[in-house]
Amino acid sequence: MKILVCISKTPDTTARIAFTDNNTQFDENGVQWIINPYDEWYSLVRAIELKEKDPTTIIHLITVGGPDCDPVIRKALALGGDEAIRVNAPAKDSYYVAAQIAEIARQEKYDIIFTGKEAIDFNGSAIGGMVAELTDTPYISLATKFELTGNTALISREIEGGEEIDEVSIPVVVSCQKGMAEQRIPNMRGIMAARTKPLKVVEPTAIDALTSILSFELPPAKAGVKLVSPDNVAELVRLLHEEAKAI
Repeated sequence: MKILVCISKTPDTTARIAFTDNNTQFDENGVQWIINPYDEWYSLVRAIELKEKDPTTIIHLITVGGPDCDPVIRKALALGGDEAIRVNAPAKDSYYVAAQIAEIARQEKYDIIFTGKEAIDFNGSAIGGMVAELTDTPYISLATKFELTGNTALISREIEGGEEIDEVSIPVVVSCQKGMAEQRIPNMRGIMAARTKPLKVVEPTAIDALTSILSFELPPAKAGVKLVSPDNVAELVRLLHEEAKAI
């Protein structure tokens, strides 16, 4: 069985957010980059668990980006991936990234493609569905459990007010969220092995992005706290009616 895990490089959640070039570019100065948590903690770890049950399983990792993505993809290899593929192009938009991944997926014919439910920087939650459409593969989103018996997968996913259980034959594309697996930390053996694992760099397919970023904007600063005397109930009521609604 062959599994492809999509890996995205994202800023650490504590990173300072700022923009340059008239608010059209993210300012990367001083930013600590990490594996997108949904890709690392849930997609990749669940793939590793499947490999532990069936050692013949092969896990490939894929990312779209420049050489600055290599440390992140090496960490993913240290966790348990067998081989990595980096499409040597900037991640222009969701369609562009999905199309590059789909091109590799069609060539390699994977049984399972795992993505995180979203990347924590853009929160688009679009890659999985686009990859599935471009490869003409069934798609299950927001999965919390994934069990495989032969060629049949039993997948649980959250829905409004409950849980849905789907049965699907592989190949399948699945986006993963909390509940799919538990976070792991690379051990020294994995870190050392990752240095020699293949990281193949391929040039992108000629595909045009469908969207472009016009500008970024930071959310408004939080207003200061207003203290109201316990004896001044009328003022508290006024503030709740006139100001609290706008927050």
